[in-house]
Amino acid sequence: MANIIAVVWDFDKTLVDGYMQDPIFEEYKIDSKEFWNEVNSLPQKYKKEQDVLVNPDTIYLNQFIKYAKNGTFKGLNNEKLYKFGSELKFYDGIPEIFEKTKKLIEENKVYKEYDIKVEHYIVSTGFTQIIKGSSIMPFVEHVWGCELIEGKDNDGDVCISEVGYTIDNTSKTRALFEINKGVHSEDGREGVQVNTKIPEDYRRVHFTNMLYVADGPSDIPAFSLVNKNGGATFAIYPKGNMKAMKQVEQMRADGRINMYAEADYTDGTTAYMWICNKITEFAEKIRKEERDKIARYAVIDAPKHLV
Repeated sequence: MANIIAVVWDFDKTLVDGYMQDPIFEEYKIDSKEFWNEVNSLPQKYKKEQDVLVNPDTIYLNQFIKYAKNGTFKGLNNEKLYKFGSELKFYDGIPEIFEKTKKLIEENKVYKEYDIKVEHYIVSTGFTQIIKGSSIMPFVEHVWGCELIEGKDNDGDVCISEVGYTIDNTSKTRALFEINKGVHSEDGREGVQVNTKIPEDYRRVHFTNMLYVADGPSDIPAFSLVNKNGGATFAIYPKGNMKAMKQVEQMRADGRINMYAEADYTDGTTAYMWICNKITEFAEKIRKEERDKIARYAVIDAPKHLV
């Protein structure tokens, strides 16, 4: 039974008011604007100086490693990244909407009969460890993000020193297929990998039961994949930000997303109601499909004694 509804979230500017790295800059008294301006200049710099192609989504990792090794981010290791997660400033209604959407379906006796569940996933180009240290984790099944290997800084202290795993805005689609096939599911699909060939009917989470929530054009590859396969897409913009609102409105007009709203997930807001309504629609669809399957067998007369 394809009874799992997956809500897949971007992180920065979707759940967090700003960037997850902001607590790091505050701790080390670094001007975040100067840091990101320097990071944004690196692809052109390395192309010009060394004719090297750089991924603009993940080059920032090298800059954090450089600053950790030279002592600018003294002592920045995975344990410290995890602790920064507790300092994140989430939009109103986070993490409450994670718990409420689970209860919305799982505590409803109509859906309990079919064991329909809501699962939440995070797919981010940010730091996995910061996300794992945040208040949303009790309600999240799995996180895809960037992971760093530890080594030593110039003084011999432990710090982040190598890139272990990365997610960029294009490879987010890989994570969606992993959710679709149940690669990281707790019910254990042994031997299943992202490239494993599985008929659609046997996949753990159908794309038609998937909702992708993000904040802008960088997520277009993921939006497109979910839309193409019959799922739902929703965009968020910061309250009062006209430029961001126009951006997501254009995405809606272009058919990139189904709907958008201000970044406020409290009960009664557009974001809260639309997301809850879409999840309920998915649950109703699953319920109807299962009832129809049973009905097909029910119309067949049971064997009788011949008279």
